[in-house]
Amino acid sequence: MSHSPFVSVVVPTFRERENLPLVVSRLDGLLRDFAWEVVFVDDDSDDGSAQVLLELSRTHPRVRVIRRIGRRGLASACLEGMASSAAEIFAVMDADLQHDETILPGMIAAFQEDPHLDLAVGTRYSGEGGFSNWSKWRQFVSKFATGIEKAVLRTPLTDPMSGFFVIRRGLFEETVRHMTGKGFKILLDIVLSAGRKLRTREFPYEFRARQHGESKLDVVVGLEYLYLLVDKTLGWLVPVSFVFYVLAGLSGLLLHLVILGLLHRGAHVEFFYAQIFATLVAMVSNFLVNNAVTFRSRRLKGFPLAVGLSAYVAICALGAIVNVQSAEYLYVNAIPWWFAGVTGAAIGAVWNYAVSTQIVWTWLPAILRKKKKP
Repeated sequence: MSHSPFVSVVVPTFRERENLPLVVSRLDGLLRDFAWEVVFVDDDSDDGSAQVLLELSRTHPRVRVIRRIGRRGLASACLEGMASSAAEIFAVMDADLQHDETILPGMIAAFQEDPHLDLAVGTRYSGEGGFSNWSKWRQFVSKFATGIEKAVLRTPLTDPMSGFFVIRRGLFEETVRHMTGKGFKILLDIVLSAGRKLRTREFPYEFRARQHGESKLDVVVGLEYLYLLVDKTLGWLVPVSFVFYVLAGLSGLLLHLVILGLLHRGAHVEFFYAQIFATLVAMVSNFLVNNAVTFRSRRLKGFPLAVGLSAYVAICALGAIVNVQSAEYLYVNAIPWWFAGVTGAAIGAVWNYAVSTQIVWTWLPAILRKKKKP
């Protein structure tokens, strides 16, 4: 194209090979009244998507491709796609064809009609909007999460979890440096980062069933959603990583008490040995939960995961010794077993957070990366 487009349609992709030509074909038929382009941001898919996108970009003048190596995530992909474009407005939609692209022309035209419009949002929760094949449980979870979001938003939206929206460049420039860029809920990230009430319009649509490929939704997506909400609501008060570290510690503490009770009270194992075993199990649990949730952006995998666990256990060894000895001292002095266990675990937690955070998830990954370089 010889001139900058009015709208860039940013489509994050990961393993969507069959859907990519369909997306281009449908946009081509719908957006002929606009100067447009589509920017596919692919997270190094291993299903042949790169080859399909390369061919599309060679044969279609409106198709651009960003292939990301070593980076992954829907929100950051969308931000990277927008940052690469000179368009006046950006549309974000998924590549799985579950978003009804037929409402896109109306969403784009709304920005031509209203020069003060910040956002046009596709919604599943008003007017003719809905879900084609979602189970009642999935709809309940979605509505529950939406209700939580509405309680913290300055801008009223019926579907703040929508991944189908159009944003003006000015709002993107205003919010991009304040966004987390994490997870899947980029619209929520934008609205929470704006710090003001936005001018919006909503466009109802029916959320369609996926035709090709596999859904990317899993437990980690839900955790990233919670991480985003905590970061935007409590991040100014305490580091969000500390909040999740504490929650991980509480889960480990609960596991610690359950195992201690089963061994000592149920299996009649001597308290000293039951406390040692419960401490080790809780230690491993805390490491895995923190690796998956608290430090998910620096998550250790494969060989680094094994090294990280070993380092974590070694670092926590001193805390564990103090933990066990303190608990044993309290127990033999007629303190209830459960209180002795809680106190011992709490004493070891101080060392765990102060040292392991820096070594396991900061220094260790950096050292391993350096060793990989030739």
